[in-house]
Amino acid sequence: MTAPSSMFSAKLVIPAMGDAFRKLGPRQLLKNPVLFTTAVVSLLLTVLLVIGNEPLPIGFQAQLILWLWLTVLFGTFAEALAEGRGRAQAASLRATKSDLVARLPDGRTVPAAQLKRGDHVRVDTGDIIPADGEVIEGVASVNEAAITGESAPVIREAGGDRSAVTAGTRVISDSILVRVTQEPGQGFLDRMIALVEGAERQKTPNEIALTILLVGLTIIFLIAVSTIPAFATYAGGQIPVAILAALLITLIPTTIAALLSAIGIAGMDRLVRFNVLAKSGRAVEAAGDVDVLLLDKTGTITIGDRQASEFRPVGGMQVGTLAQAALLASLADETPEGRSIVVLAREKFGITLRELPTNAEIIPFTAQTRISGVRTEAGLVQKGAVDAVLKANPEAASSSAASELRRISEEIARSGQTPLAVAQDGRLLGVIALKDVIKAGVRERFTELRRMGIRTVMITGDNPLTAASIAAEAGVDDFLAEATPEDKLALIRKEQQGGKLVAMCGDGTNDAPALAQADVGVAMNTGTQAAREAGNMVDLDSDPTKLIEIVGLGKQLLMTRGALTTFSVANDVAKYFAIIPAMFVVLYPELGILNVMKLASPESAILSAIIFNALIIPALVPLALKGVAYKPMGAGPLLARNLAVYGLGGLVAPFIGIKLIDLAVAGLNLA
Repeated sequence: MTAPSSMFSAKLVIPAMGDAFRKLGPRQLLKNPVLFTTAVVSLLLTVLLVIGNEPLPIGFQAQLILWLWLTVLFGTFAEALAEGRGRAQAASLRATKSDLVARLPDGRTVPAAQLKRGDHVRVDTGDIIPADGEVIEGVASVNEAAITGESAPVIREAGGDRSAVTAGTRVISDSILVRVTQEPGQGFLDRMIALVEGAERQKTPNEIALTILLVGLTIIFLIAVSTIPAFATYAGGQIPVAILAALLITLIPTTIAALLSAIGIAGMDRLVRFNVLAKSGRAVEAAGDVDVLLLDKTGTITIGDRQASEFRPVGGMQVGTLAQAALLASLADETPEGRSIVVLAREKFGITLRELPTNAEIIPFTAQTRISGVRTEAGLVQKGAVDAVLKANPEAASSSAASELRRISEEIARSGQTPLAVAQDGRLLGVIALKDVIKAGVRERFTELRRMGIRTVMITGDNPLTAASIAAEAGVDDFLAEATPEDKLALIRKEQQGGKLVAMCGDGTNDAPALAQADVGVAMNTGTQAAREAGNMVDLDSDPTKLIEIVGLGKQLLMTRGALTTFSVANDVAKYFAIIPAMFVVLYPELGILNVMKLASPESAILSAIIFNALIIPALVPLALKGVAYKPMGAGPLLARNLAVYGLGGLVAPFIGIKLIDLAVAGLNLA
């Protein structure tokens, strides 16, 4: 899903122009009360121009009307352009969805649109998966490039946390049987297309609150302007309706009203281009307000593959003997930890054993025993969790070697490593230390989050000693050790009861309750269907560290809206200095002192303010779509920076812009 290289490319601008005119319909404009008011005023002035009731030059009236209509059109264009960027990104998804065919287990083929929840489909090598579902039989490599943009295949298999498959992805090896988990037209791809295009985007609570504020200001200024004719009559004069209309449009917050919808659409669009699907704008906003970030240790803080770092013998055993036994127990272990034990034994002790004896019996690791190993003619070698190995060898558990084993294991755990005990024929040989490798730059990123005012909590199944050591090395603020699904849920609820907004990520069915409870729940695309449905965001790249960037994108959305609101309010102040003295200077000559810009004439001042009011909208569209650059800092410095840049900038820019337009208007005799 790649966006066009330029936000003003012809492929985007030309369709957006057509959509901008279509959005001039009353039903569309009613969604934006400020632009609707501007359109009504423009229509009123257009009617007055036709019937000829205004005591103003026709050319001057025509220019006012033209720029007022352009103000409305620029506002609808900003929204149409933001929606167009989403449609461009959804085009490949729609192409992927079209003409999908499903093959049933009995060999019959049916259109994918006819599939119902609970149906079974067979997907072989080269076939496109026709619907969202779960693998219930088999294992296969799946190319998800059409969804994630990544060409590297992923493994999907029955059971576990890698069973979910998405419509539109292609099986590139083997065969799987999939149970459909979606209703017709409600699959992941369908929802994604609709959300990307903005077709189902609803206003977020912050947008609604800001819209209510803008409507309130519009009503207040409408009442204020309607009282001006009475003051003018009292002063012995009269102000034309066209001038009153111009004053109203410069008073009401047209700039932020025109850009508000585009800012929200662009915020979700940026998230999608980052390969994250937000199910609602509310989730994006919540990400920007997050106070607590829960992060899994494995794959987020550490690289996910623990590496053997040391052999620690016990009971007077030679370290070489321990290394050889550990290597023998790990030859059939294809996990990264098992392979690292083999590598350490060979490189450090020169052990040349390459394969197991032909009659060797491999003892696989299970969650119940927490032990693996191998049985040969020479005896039984076991490798596993310390308490599990001691339990499996009760006679050795009471020996002095067992006490030494426990002491060494505690030392290893306190250093942030994981101990694995090794035993042979009931005799304890020693401990293997597995080191979690902290990802490069993670500590610096947590420092950035701390500057953002976000508290980080590492979640791990490790014991408290190991968890504390890794937490200190990584630089997180707190940790939850030996975490169960119930523990995660309880922690989230506790933080929320304290008034905090919580974000977390997960991929398994056991993460679903916590994902649903969190204010921002990011589910991995490789995770189970339950996890993807529970979260309010789905990371298509299945990268847990992306949660940090999601928070930044949420803050960028909030900052962009706040910055442009500040700019809009500030530049309204400058417009008042242009148009109010021009309107009343004939009735109240003393107001001439407010003409600080020394504009050429009252007519030029009014026209210049209206032109600037219209032009500032398309000028700010790139900023609304791209977003304000975000740098981690506290709320105080952030507010000061925004006031200095966008508050002061919004105050100064109109003075310069209106003066330059006034010079052009006067030079061309347009007023």
